Amino acid sequence: MELFITLEIVYLVIGIFILSVTAFVTTRDFMPPAAFKKGMISVSMFLATMIAIHYFMTTTRMDGVEKLFNEGETIICENKMRRTISQSVLISKELGWYLEGHLLKSDDFERDFFTARCVDWIGDNLEKPQEHNTTK
Repeated sequence: MELFITLEIVYLVIGIFILSVTAFVTTRDFMPPAAFKKGMISVSMFLATMIAIHYFMTTTRMDGVEKLFNEGETIICENKMRRTISQSVLISKELGWYLEGHLLKSDDFERDFFTARCVDWIGDNLEKPQEHNTTK
């Protein structure tokens, strides 16, 4: 349950706001008598479905990243502390990283990375994009 709250708290707050707006609109005088019940049920079901889908997609990606990391593969995580063009960090056991819970940690790096914010890295090295010749 703690992981669910950690991953979905923003979406839960947005959902509560949407439900509040739905409750406000459906209780106005110009709305039919059954609008509140129908509106709240349908919006609640939609929000619950979308939040559940997001949670299962995120936890599936996390499991995949953790499995790849434990197999010795390289993964890539977004570094939001560094606001430059290259915001991503390559992470692998070879580079001294280790997995603790759902956090990737290194003694040589100042911050930890949550596996929900990482993906599999495909490639042997970072390749520079090819330049296109615009003159003919």
